[in-house]
Amino acid sequence: MKPVWSTLADPAARLYLTRMLPLAPEGIYFENAAGRLVEHPNGYALVRYYPGPRKFSDFQALLTHLSSLLARRRWNRLLSDQRQMSPHTAQETAWLRDVWLGATSRRPGPRYGAVLRALDVFARLSMNQVLHEARGTGLVYREFDREEEAAQWLRQVR
Repeated sequence: MKPVWSTLADPAARLYLTRMLPLAPEGIYFENAAGRLVEHPNGYALVRYYPGPRKFSDFQALLTHLSSLLARRRWNRLLSDQRQMSPHTAQETAWLRDVWLGATSRRPGPRYGAVLRALDVFARLSMNQVLHEARGTGLVYREFDREEEAAQWLRQVR
């Protein structure tokens, strides 16, 4: 079922509703045991990681679909909700650094990532390592504690 604002003919009314409901997801693009990937109506990808251990193949699939969504929509913004995420394994960290970030660095222009900090301190540390290694790849990111602040920042960057 399509959200109400996507069926409105008047662009001003559609814009008003998407601003009034800034965190309402338009539709699930992909979902597996690692998390959910949503096409957000404000023009960015929303990744919500699920808690608990995950298979490496599920992690790879989630981020591969994220890359596909960004490319298909020609988007350069994402919100990564890591609040419930478990720490990255060594294999995941290596894949993020060597494969996923490498592929995103080949895309022209900057990419913007709003990261909702993980509640688990070890997950936060593993992500900080990845973000540190992301410098120079064209990924501009900021970390947030509240989703509203992250969404506000993403509305400001293009």
